[in-house]
Amino acid sequence: MAWTVLIVSGLLEAVWATALGASGGLRKVRPTALFAVSIVLSMVGLAYAMRTLPTGTAYAVWVGIGAVLTAVLAVLRKAERLTLTRAALLTVLIGCVVGLKVVS
Repeated sequence: MAWTVLIVSGLLEAVWATALGASGGLRKVRPTALFAVSIVLSMVGLAYAMRTLPTGTAYAVWVGIGAVLTAVLAVLRKAERLTLTRAALLTVLIGCVVGLKVVS
């Protein structure tokens, strides 16, 4: 259960990071509200997962999922370009997250 909650919390990290970027410095109401709700839920989920999983592993997986998905969302929104180097580095990051799950 802790791994499922951690993965969902990592997804919510991408939501709050993207909403924060879209909020115009917390000046736009809807993205700011989405940011506030998703960051709280993401942190609560991370805290729950850390009750069972080692802190370093849980945090690294949470950050990795959030970072990769935030970058993917930026590419899908055409806010950033996906270069070969960027894709390779994101793939390595995904491999590291999977590796942490495997060894935990």
